[in-house]
Amino acid sequence: MRNNTNPNQISLLDSSQDRRIIERRRFYPIHAYNDIVSIENLLVSWQEFLRGKRKRKDVAKFTLNFSDSLISLHTDLIKKIYKHGGYYAFKISDPKSRDIHKAGLRDRIVHHAIYRVLYPFYAKKFIFDSYSCIKGKGTHRAINRLREFGRKVSKNNTRTAWVLKCDIRKFFASIDHKVLKRILGKYFDSETHWLLCQIIDSFNTKDSEKIGIPLGNLTSQLFVNIYMNEFDQFVKRKLKAKYYIRYADDFLILSENKNHLEKLVPQISQFLETELKLTLHPNKLFIKTLASGIDFLGWITFPHHRIPRTSTKQRMFKKLGNNKSKETLNSYLGLLSHGNTYELSQKIGTEPQSD
Repeated sequence: MRNNTNPNQISLLDSSQDRRIIERRRFYPIHAYNDIVSIENLLVSWQEFLRGKRKRKDVAKFTLNFSDSLISLHTDLIKKIYKHGGYYAFKISDPKSRDIHKAGLRDRIVHHAIYRVLYPFYAKKFIFDSYSCIKGKGTHRAINRLREFGRKVSKNNTRTAWVLKCDIRKFFASIDHKVLKRILGKYFDSETHWLLCQIIDSFNTKDSEKIGIPLGNLTSQLFVNIYMNEFDQFVKRKLKAKYYIRYADDFLILSENKNHLEKLVPQISQFLETELKLTLHPNKLFIKTLASGIDFLGWITFPHHRIPRTSTKQRMFKKLGNNKSKETLNSYLGLLSHGNTYELSQKIGTEPQSD
């Protein structure tokens, strides 16, 4: 047997040593802090943030002393004396009522700076069938993937395809700070981790518990996918679910075996509760056939076609009744072009555009 004279040299014969080194590299902390807080990154982040916001009062105020303001922010970050400010809260209907928390301008520049550097790193770690807040993905790609999976599971509609659909209760409001920090700590150096913790700790949904992240932060989009990537990996690696799709807190698993899907539910529930401190929504969990129609991301998907959800159609007619401008009409026509909506498109005044 050949021995290595150099302890740092990898033996081609020692597979266990190779595995240990690969494992260390996988969790070796990434030193991203200097890239995030650099003047260059802050400047580009400001320029990206500025798009469509030049007339706002807070933007105009920051712009008046732009150089001093940016250098001051850079200095606070370098010295690690940066403190995240508070939030302005308001509600939107999307379509259900949602609480939005908007950070101050200075903090939002930091959010952009973090996102610019960390997103490319994490995007490589996400599974292919994660579709929320992923560049090149989105709702339409997710529902197209559902149709594709349906065809594969049903063997081109010659067998029954069963679908397990789940939703997480109060998702954003339930994300546990301690768990999120632990997950982030696996990948980044202490300085980057410190900055991420400043943002995480700037918001709570309950005074007595460190939980929840705000819907208004750009970083929240990244944090959600990082958090749920733990679940994605569990579903793919442990549960071996081949036909799995997730969009934020909505996810589906397809199978030709209903009993198999039923057995997955307690395993999914246990992992979410134990590892991520999340709970499945009991009223939004079901197992049904694809042929009966799957309500997912605003559309009801069947094996051969899909139609908008009833609430989606009602909301569309209400908005068009209040504002039937060319821009609004074209926006809805673009939405309808992704389904079988000829008659519906006729009702709003024109034929559907091609998909």
